[in-house]
Amino acid sequence: MTRTARLVILLVAVLLLGSVGTAAVLYAAHRSGMRDQQQANGPTVRPGPVSLRPTADRRLLVRNLAWGPHRDEISTVPVDDPQGPRTASGVKCLRFHAAAGTGICLQAVHGTLQDAYRAVVLDSHLHELHHFPAAGIPTRARVSPSGHLVAWTVFVSGDSYAGTDFSTRTAIVDTRTWAIDDNLESFRITKDGRPYRSADINIWGVTFADDTRFYATLATGGRTYLVRGDVAARTLTTLHRNVECPSLSPDASRIAYKKRVKGASPDAPWRLYVLDLRTMKETPTAEQRNIDDQALWADGSTLVYALPGDYGSDLWTVPADGTGTARRLMTSAVAPSYLG
Repeated sequence: MTRTARLVILLVAVLLLGSVGTAAVLYAAHRSGMRDQQQANGPTVRPGPVSLRPTADRRLLVRNLAWGPHRDEISTVPVDDPQGPRTASGVKCLRFHAAAGTGICLQAVHGTLQDAYRAVVLDSHLHELHHFPAAGIPTRARVSPSGHLVAWTVFVSGDSYAGTDFSTRTAIVDTRTWAIDDNLESFRITKDGRPYRSADINIWGVTFADDTRFYATLATGGRTYLVRGDVAARTLTTLHRNVECPSLSPDASRIAYKKRVKGASPDAPWRLYVLDLRTMKETPTAEQRNIDDQALWADGSTLVYALPGDYGSDLWTVPADGTGTARRLMTSAVAPSYLG
């Protein structure tokens, strides 16, 4: 082969490789543009300072589920513009709640062989004050109205409340002393007016009335009960059957909860109800879909809760009195907390 022929072959090869490289770059740019466009269609999320202190403009905190570098970070939006731009804190939580400048953040600690979990108490600037090991997969978290008590629930075994093959562990911590009750199953239980003990007891979903009184779910014998708890006396007393994941109203007069309804699928058994604590009258809300969440009171008349969405969960609202209709509040968000 002549020197000229070799040069021609080399030139053709270079041109061919250049064409392939250009095509690859253009394709990647096109795919990147498609991703950017998809992200542009979702919420705008920017890093910035996030505080747990009430402000003049009432704000909503959520775990952001929008795809991007700030996914799973605690983020904030104005209450009157929940679909607006989100400010991301840089703090990642699986479950979160805040009140009175105190936050509880349940986090995964990624290990070489498997993940572990911990409960982190945060100050008003989202800085860690204290942390505790968590015995399983995070599922519920709450802070008392004063910020003095925090509670969390984890799955010790199982990962769903739908069946019966699961075990939970619920803890309460006093943020003033860091004293911990790491398993509420050790509290004295009064069921239907009588002392009660059983090996199958599970307790989850604490909601606080104040720094002494709280409500939660107790499960035993295949049934669930609303219980009233006393932190100081370390007691639990059953009040009503078929109540799961209770949430106390701001005036402490009603409990929002998920209730198992007859005829529903075993995999989707719950509907959202409200219980009047004085009369024990149950009111179904207008939300007819399955609710597997601990609803939150946005105010004295509106409930907020999570439903499955395109990127994990969306937040929805519905009136607490059974009227109206459910509506979407935010996309790609879960674990809400209202400040102020």
